[in-house]
Amino acid sequence: MLVPKRVKHRREFRGKMRGEAKGGKTIAFGEYGLEAVESHWITNRQIEAARIAMTRFMKRGGKVWIRIFPQKSYTAKGVGVRMGSGKGAPAGWVAVVKRGKIMFEIGGVSEDVAREALRLASNKLPIKTKFVKKSSEVGGESNEG
Repeated sequence: MLVPKRVKHRREFRGKMRGEAKGGKTIAFGEYGLEAVESHWITNRQIEAARIAMTRFMKRGGKVWIRIFPQKSYTAKGVGVRMGSGKGAPAGWVAVVKRGKIMFEIGGVSEDVAREALRLASNKLPIKTKFVKKSSEVGGESNEG
């Protein structure tokens, strides 16, 4: 499970998810990628589930790059706790993913295998995604899945 080794402040504000991603909008490592079409929080469990789905389908062939990291903590108060008395304890870690961000990349496999592996990974995520290729990442294919 992905979690930060250490952080300075554990109880952050929620923040805004307006606009497009500032960086990470192009494929840098592999040949195929999974791009976010909308903005959302992705938990460390969802990232891990997507990674397992991809590697299982590829039968440990090729290489997978995870381009997002859950560095933001979110808090939750216990069930049945009355209002007030401060902010809750940290409950988990999320990655803030804005639209246009490449979340996962795959290399070393054929396009059909990569497309199916990324489709399986996108089923584990709570957002709409699209499959992109390195050669046609600007306005590339819009195979939403």
